[in-house]
Amino acid sequence: MNDTPATIAAIRARLADAAGNELEALLRALDDDRRAGVRALVEASRARGRRHEAESARLEALMTMQRQLHARGVVIVAGVDEVGRGALAGPVTAGAVVLSAETRIEGLNDSKKLSHEARETVAARIREQSVAWCVAHASAAEIDALGIVPATRLAWRRALEGLGTRVDHVLVDGNDARGLGAAVTPVVRGDSLVACIAAASVIAKVARDTLMADLAPQYPGYGFEGNRGYGSAEHMERLLLVGPSEVHRLSFSPCADRERLF
Repeated sequence: MNDTPATIAAIRARLADAAGNELEALLRALDDDRRAGVRALVEASRARGRRHEAESARLEALMTMQRQLHARGVVIVAGVDEVGRGALAGPVTAGAVVLSAETRIEGLNDSKKLSHEARETVAARIREQSVAWCVAHASAAEIDALGIVPATRLAWRRALEGLGTRVDHVLVDGNDARGLGAAVTPVVRGDSLVACIAAASVIAKVARDTLMADLAPQYPGYGFEGNRGYGSAEHMERLLLVGPSEVHRLSFSPCADRERLF
């Protein structure tokens, strides 16, 4: 203990500054210090280390499929995912992201598993750290004209085209790989298993949520700022009272039943 700080405040400061081998050496040196405050600091530091190791392992696992493709000679891999398929209003929105094999984005996960604040933070990291990214939409009118599945594929293609770079292989969330015109692998639960798909899910979710919040003042009463166009009680009540707006999907129920309902 001769080379360790004597006061608990000083120990706290040194633990905060130390990392790697230096931190491990300091923790070992503190193992014999029986002061309750020091024991709490040591345990908290080791707990943080365990959490960091688990998170590093999780992020590493998210890159497994992409690394396998690179090992086969594939150079540029893009992840694609969409949000808004089941909404009653607004577009279906697709994200496309290219990550380098070395990129590890802190906090990256399926967008549905992140809070609003965490999504915003992670989306900013994705935009900063990705090789390329793009968000694209298929409008409510296009969904009505084409159907939700073809419109979703249209949004996928637009997002990929918007990357501005050649893509050798696409990893897409779900079990539908048609309509992209490239080498494609569908990955069920890909937004939880593959880094570039998870990244696509996050930027698509953030972009669509922002768009729907921006539409809310133009179409008051539907609650777009909160429900993002999905069928909340407030939204359904407004539909029954005044009918659909120009950003509603008229082919979706209850708007598809508007002659009976409205």
